[in-house]
Amino acid sequence: MNPQAQIYLVDNGSLAPTATFDLRSLATGLSQLSGYFVEPVSLLHSHKISDDALGGVPATIVKRRMREALAEGKRSFILLPLFLGPSRALSDYLPEVIEDLKKESGEFKAIIADPLAGSSVKNPDNRLAEILAQQVAGIDSSSTMQVALVDHGTPAPEVNQLRNAVAVQLSERLGRPVVAASMERRDGDAYAFNEPLLENLGGVMNLHGRSLLIAMFFLLPGRHAGPDGDVAEIAAELIQSQGLNSIARTELMGTHPLILEILNDRLLATLKK
Repeated sequence: MNPQAQIYLVDNGSLAPTATFDLRSLATGLSQLSGYFVEPVSLLHSHKISDDALGGVPATIVKRRMREALAEGKRSFILLPLFLGPSRALSDYLPEVIEDLKKESGEFKAIIADPLAGSSVKNPDNRLAEILAQQVAGIDSSSTMQVALVDHGTPAPEVNQLRNAVAVQLSERLGRPVVAASMERRDGDAYAFNEPLLENLGGVMNLHGRSLLIAMFFLLPGRHAGPDGDVAEIAAELIQSQGLNSIARTELMGTHPLILEILNDRLLATLKK
């Protein structure tokens, strides 16, 4: 890959300013670690945040930023996903954006790097489980809490397979059971693989009188994973409905330094293509 390629660190995007600030911080850290200039760019949503809420620096999205770069004569791009696994945003939406831009601007080269998990959802990069294990140990050093690994929930079976594989890796590192659960799911039997839901954990774990630690399989804050987000709200309801003594949540994974290490590996591997 052309080392002069435009390199974009791409998250899904959020209307929460904190997510954009965190993405920018990661892009700056990756630029320093790799020696290449990395721009923070979202797939969707972030461009709707007011400039005032972002310190006067507007956020941008992939289609808009690539269109600008193409108009400047840039013809080589690396899209570095800040995604845990191969979500539909990467397998469907982002390729569609690239093809639409090629129809507008002619042929150019764009490579979508592997997500953080790597190329295999069944054997994901074990650093993801290591991040979670460190975060769990930082909260529950005595190993007395029950642990649930919780993600958003997904329409893509392969993303669910990834979550489950990381739960197994985490269980091995902690030396105790880890239940994998989803924050939410789509209706219908076709999406039943997301079960159990976080709100229904009492059906698969004995929670009454116990303490639960939710290992957050999320990268950046937003309406789901933020301090007052959906996961926090569901967790508070569990205390009442299941008679839990307490619930704790790990930090989001995007704050851990190993994320930068993984991103740097994905970038360097892509530059060799």
